[in-house]
Amino acid sequence: MAPKKFYLSSTDCKIGGVCGGLAEYFNIDSTLVRAAFLFLFLTFCSGLLAYIILWLIAPKQPGI
Repeated sequence: MAPKKFYLSSTDCKIGGVCGGLAEYFNIDSTLVRAAFLFLFLTFCSGLLAYIILWLIAPKQPGI
């Protein structure tokens, strides 16, 4: 079995596909991931920075 990899989602994408990709990787609802990023942004201002970094370094989902 191949190891699980994180990719930007091309099917569950609102801005860059980061939250959709994280939701697919952890097999959870993407709304929970989006809420977590919003919480981090509003409380520590780190959510936006984390989102941008993941958007820049994560590869796009292959074959779609």
